[in-house]
Amino acid sequence: MQRVESEIARLIEEIDYDAVSRLFATLSGGKRLRAKLILKIAPNSPEAPLLAAIVELIHGASLLHDDVIDDAKTRRGAVSVNASEGSKIAVMLGDILYSKAFSELVSFDKEIAKIVASSVTALSKGEMQDVKMADTFNDDEEKYLRMLYLKTATLIEAAAMAAAILAGKDVEKHGVYGKNLGLSFQIIDDILDITSDEKTLGKPAMNDFVEGKCTLPYIYLYHALESEEKKKLLSLHAKQIDKEQTQWIQEKMQEHGCVLQSFELAKTLSNEAMHAVAEDKELVAILENMIQRSY
Repeated sequence: MQRVESEIARLIEEIDYDAVSRLFATLSGGKRLRAKLILKIAPNSPEAPLLAAIVELIHGASLLHDDVIDDAKTRRGAVSVNASEGSKIAVMLGDILYSKAFSELVSFDKEIAKIVASSVTALSKGEMQDVKMADTFNDDEEKYLRMLYLKTATLIEAAAMAAAILAGKDVEKHGVYGKNLGLSFQIIDDILDITSDEKTLGKPAMNDFVEGKCTLPYIYLYHALESEEKKKLLSLHAKQIDKEQTQWIQEKMQEHGCVLQSFELAKTLSNEAMHAVAEDKELVAILENMIQRSY
C-alpha cells in the first residue's frame, strides 16, 4: 500500500495547484478497499499500484460529489469539504480528481481503461437514481439493489476485473467477486446505519432514513407492517425523527427480523463471491472480515 500512497501523492502533486493539495490532504484515506483488492489480485504487476491509485482518486471524487448531493457535514468523522469550503469547491475538487484519474487511465490497456471508465458512467447513473428514489418512499427491493450495484458495486467490480487482466486471471470470476463484495459491503453499511451509534458511524445513526433513503431493512419492514403501521412509517420518512420514533422503528425491525433478513442477503452474496474465487484465501478473508462488521 505504501507504493499506492506514493502514486496518489505523485498524481496530486502533478496537478500543480496548492489548493488541491491542501484540500486533498484533509480527506481521510478510508479503508482503501479497492486499492487493496487490486494489489491482492495482481500482486506482481508493476502497473497495479498506479491502477489502484487511479481507482482511489475516482472513488474519492465520487464521495466529494455524494457529500454535496447529501449536504453531508461530515465524512468519516471529519468535517466534509463541502461543509468547510462550500459545495462549489467540493464539486470542482471532485472534477479535478476525476479528470486526473482519466488522464492516467489512458496509458493502460484499452480493455482495462474501458472497464474502469464504464464503471464511472454506471456509478454516476446510480447516484442519480439514488437521488430520484429519495423523492418518495421506495418499497421495491429489486429497484434498490439495481441502484446499489450501479452506485457502489460497479467500481469494485471494475477494480477486480481490471486487476485480473493485469494478472492474467479469470476476469469473469473476479468480476462476480467484486460485484458481490460491493453489494454485500453496502448492505452491511445499511445495517450499521441502523444498529450503530453516531460515534462509530461518524454521522448520526439512522441518517439514511432521515435523508429519504430506503435501504433494505426499511423495505423489509414496510412489507412486514400492518396497514396503520405502514402509514406511520411513511409519515416519518425523510424527516427529522425524535428518540421515541427512532426507538419505534428499531423495535419493529427487531420484531420482524428486518436487520437479520438484510444480513442473510449480504451473506448469500458473500458466499457466491467466495465460491467464485475459492482458491484465493486472501480474497475469501476480505469477505469474511467484511461480513463480521455488522455484529
